Amino acid sequence: MRIIYNANIYTLDPNKPKVTAIAILSEKIAAIGDDQTILAEFPKSIEKFDAGGRTIIPGLIDAHLHLQQYALNLTKVDCETASREECLKRVTERAHHTPTASWVIGHGWNQNNWSDGFGSARELDLISPDQYIYLTAKSLHAAWVNSAALRLAGITNDTADPLGGKIGRDEQGLPNGILFESAMDLVSNLIHDPDPAQLTAPIQQALTRLAEMGLTGLHDFDRKNCFIALQHLHKRGELKMRVTKSIPVEDLPSAVAIGLRTGFGDSMLRIGGVKVFADGALGPQTAAMISPYEGDPDNKGILMLDAEELVEIGRVAVDNGLSLAVHAIGDRANNQVLNAFSELKTYERATQFNDQQVPLRHRIEHLQLIHPQDAGRLAELGVIASMQPIHATSDMNMADKFWGKRSEFAYAWRTQLMQGTILAFGSDAPVESPDPFLGLHAAITRRRADGSPGKDGWYSNQRLTPMEAINAFTTGPAYACGMENQLGKLSPGYLADLILLDIDPFTCEPDALLESRPQATMVAGEWVFQN
Repeated sequence: MRIIYNANIYTLDPNKPKVTAIAILSEKIAAIGDDQTILAEFPKSIEKFDAGGRTIIPGLIDAHLHLQQYALNLTKVDCETASREECLKRVTERAHHTPTASWVIGHGWNQNNWSDGFGSARELDLISPDQYIYLTAKSLHAAWVNSAALRLAGITNDTADPLGGKIGRDEQGLPNGILFESAMDLVSNLIHDPDPAQLTAPIQQALTRLAEMGLTGLHDFDRKNCFIALQHLHKRGELKMRVTKSIPVEDLPSAVAIGLRTGFGDSMLRIGGVKVFADGALGPQTAAMISPYEGDPDNKGILMLDAEELVEIGRVAVDNGLSLAVHAIGDRANNQVLNAFSELKTYERATQFNDQQVPLRHRIEHLQLIHPQDAGRLAELGVIASMQPIHATSDMNMADKFWGKRSEFAYAWRTQLMQGTILAFGSDAPVESPDPFLGLHAAITRRRADGSPGKDGWYSNQRLTPMEAINAFTTGPAYACGMENQLGKLSPGYLADLILLDIDPFTCEPDALLESRPQATMVAGEWVFQN
């Protein structure tokens, strides 16, 4: 048992919002109150930690993160550069240290930030015709490859676009080295996927880094091998972060066959919902739109599933106690997903799943652009808005360019909050940085670290208060995974997950969040990081 005292503690419990001391027994909070009361209530021999007046808040939870990709990206070529030329230089340097007939893998390019736009296979061929180069876009919805990779994948002028994807082509109709959405799989499926044993160490290192950022939990959207690696860590008692693990839709039949249900597991590792893709992304202009992209009258993006198809998947899921987490970015995709959830809610009420211990809390992942007529439907249907505030500040120039005036309704956190929707914030790492304080800054200011687009931020009417933003990184994700009675607050009976800060995020200047790092992170009553 231990007591933390002389602290500025925000509990996020409206019944007792601020205290100065907290008593922890095993992995749970035993009591909260003022120093005098808590110190007098428990034996003097108990371990005590003097917080020195510093601030404590509940541990932050990232509600949307790709753990395996984030872990492996720490070793990839960093392609997030200001120019295409700089990206090519970095790839060249890596290629020089990579054997012939091996893969050179990178991540992070964004053609919208380059004056010369998309790259080509030809440019990568000049770096190396004898290695296979595969570079994923920042959005993870496009890839840039060389001719050797195209040949290995059997992609020629005669190769048809796969369902839900597109092969980029030059003016002569030849593959140009850019692959969109499911077309990426033609090459990525040829890259050796690390087995769980090989993933365990990088994932553990990634979790350590995330704990240093103040995260005590995450909702992971990677696949089977990541889940197996997490189970290895958990079995060895080395999993020091709470993980809610989604199920890819292609694995839904297998999950049903063995009886997996949302909420199965324990407080450290548990099953979440079934991840489904309804469309693409803004960066490569594959998000499904009601009206065409600005300046591209023939492009409305790629709708991967319509409402009818999603309902078919959803019925199988809910019949077997599994919730849905649906990726939807464009306004058309969000409209179709909401139409599907409306029908699914009716179906759920009719079938009455009385044996479901954890409620099926469906969610939309990203919800970047929603038509104003659909804005209130999430709250009406009880659908969670799983959003990433850092996307708004990262994407604002692209949104203005490709969505124009529609951007007024983009990344609309306050609109959803005012409607009564539960917000669950995350980062979508490695698409963006997983640092939750960057996400908090974006949610509160709607501006970038350099101050752009100005003091009031981008569409300032969507800014959140510090309390609203922090709730979206704590109580919101806890609710989304059915653990709102155990996580997200510092109250008696709740799990002792918290972070110690050298600033007060509720009262400091918002820009101070950009430099803030936790002094310590606690999970289940144990310090997993101390500075």
